[in-house]
Amino acid sequence: MEPYLNTEDRAFREEVVTFLDRAMPEDIKRSFLDMRRHTQEQSMRWHRILAAQGWAAPHWPKEHGGAGWTPIQQYILEVESAMRGAPRVRPFALKMFGPVLIRYGSETQKDRYLDPMMKAEEFWCQGFSEPGAGSDLASLKTRAERTNHGYKINGSKTWTTMGHHADFMFALVRTDPGAAKRQAGISMVIIDMKAPGVTVRPIVTIDGDHHVNEVFLDNVEIPAENLVGEENAGWSIAKFLLQNERVSIANVGLSKAQFALLKRLAARPDQDGQTRIDDPVLARRFADLDTDLLALEVTNLRMLTALQGGADPGVLSSYLKLRGTEIQQRIAELAMDLAGPDGLRWQQDTAPPEDLYGLNLWLYSRAFTIFGGSSEIMKNIIAKQIMGATSA
Repeated sequence: MEPYLNTEDRAFREEVVTFLDRAMPEDIKRSFLDMRRHTQEQSMRWHRILAAQGWAAPHWPKEHGGAGWTPIQQYILEVESAMRGAPRVRPFALKMFGPVLIRYGSETQKDRYLDPMMKAEEFWCQGFSEPGAGSDLASLKTRAERTNHGYKINGSKTWTTMGHHADFMFALVRTDPGAAKRQAGISMVIIDMKAPGVTVRPIVTIDGDHHVNEVFLDNVEIPAENLVGEENAGWSIAKFLLQNERVSIANVGLSKAQFALLKRLAARPDQDGQTRIDDPVLARRFADLDTDLLALEVTNLRMLTALQGGADPGVLSSYLKLRGTEIQQRIAELAMDLAGPDGLRWQQDTAPPEDLYGLNLWLYSRAFTIFGGSSEIMKNIIAKQIMGATSA
């Protein structure tokens, strides 16, 4: 990171480090060092600590309650927070839908939703994927029919991350089923998750945890003012949102923090004074991963530097998502090997520290290259934009 920081950025990083060392709750830091998942309560508590500091939405403009930081400053906070064990602030509201409202939302929507979103008073989820409409999102079937007062919504969403905690969902729905192009008949709307007709059912993933859900929408009524932007313009809004999501999914800061933790574990001597990093095969894997993670960070910083100059992230957001999630999977695989036989044990409260970075994380990491756009879709996007290729 250092070569990309000017004098002002280095001074800013010192300010960030001072705040983090002072404000980080011990139980939150301990969860990370003990290789445990942060709980929803810990994540929301940390969100509120950042909000009190004015740092919860560093990328939002100041006129909407954000910090108005540069992309490099935002990245400094992300990396330094992760390296000190902070939970990742849930991206759905602040990183994904908040910028959408700022660009496309009405003044009424901004006044109603942005402040509670920033202060973690209301929690949001994303309603994009459906049964049969995941990577091919344009084939979604959830309908929103006009009524005298707004829209009546029928359909379902799936893989809805943290939907069981959400107060609101931002969703893509089909408002014009007769549109000549599938993308042209889609709108983005806000759905109250407590509205009559909304049913949330858990999906327990292969790692044994409850991250995602099915959401059923049966004659759900929403007011007309819950339409975001113009009717049938949801596809363009979604493309803007997905650029932010894919950069976020690359998750460079967390990968750096996890990798540093694994290096410390590998350097810990056993009862014979030997360390696992002494194994030349394992040492080479560490070296290869270290090199690739550094290349990912440099690419990320190149993009952030371009963004500071007003450039569009373009294809780099897809590339970062592709490579970032592949590296996250490799970290999980290396952790599984480091854990050895302990890695095969299912995580319990009394399990050894390595358990979280053993079987549970390895199983969950299989999804990293699927959600937010599968690796195959990312490769198609990259090929089309860089080489002018067209998918079959």
